[in-house]
Amino acid sequence: MKSQCADLSALDRLTASRYTSRAYQSRTVDHETIRSIVSMASRSASWCNVQPWKLVITANEESTAHFRQALVDHAANSSAIDSDLPFPPGYQGVHAQRRRSAGLALYTALGITREDTERRASQAFENYQLFGAPHVAIVTVPACLGSYALVDAGGLVAYFLLSAQAHGVASTPQAALARHARFVRSYFDIPDTEHMVCGISFGYAEDSHPVNQFRTSRAPMDELVRFV
Repeated sequence: MKSQCADLSALDRLTASRYTSRAYQSRTVDHETIRSIVSMASRSASWCNVQPWKLVITANEESTAHFRQALVDHAANSSAIDSDLPFPPGYQGVHAQRRRSAGLALYTALGITREDTERRASQAFENYQLFGAPHVAIVTVPACLGSYALVDAGGLVAYFLLSAQAHGVASTPQAALARHARFVRSYFDIPDTEHMVCGISFGYAEDSHPVNQFRTSRAPMDELVRFV
């Protein structure tokens, strides 16, 4: 019973403390820590245990810096969505409200007004700067496996984020990188037979930065669950 309480307490602490970092220190994460994060993340469940996910991870500052610059150059000259997976055509109702709420919290933390479209665009472009993170992981699944491989990949991403948090490492799941999936796959020599799901930038958070001071809200239980 004591062990169960400790497990519940640890899980509650990890899920409550994890957030999406948008500013990082320059220091890198050592290789063994990265391997440990991935090892724990790989315990995620998958349909029939096929474990469809693959990761490409920049292992050091030089590797990340080269990719960051290449991605920035590409994104600055190509605004079109070139993803392997269809992006949502738009958000309606409660989903639009939650999206607006998260955006408002972000811009308020940075002192960016609604009318300041230039600073808003600049902040959005930070995605391609990887928010200054010293590492990025590119998550892919085999294109031939269809939608359920994407469900499995979502589980891996969630485990990765929690595993990183347990190691004292901050993380940023980024669908924005998948806007340029073909470029990213080409850069890392990932074949067309793989679909890029997202990127995960990670490292040590710059805790004092205003952008890391706000937290997004979560929907109440009654909005998520219908007990029958």
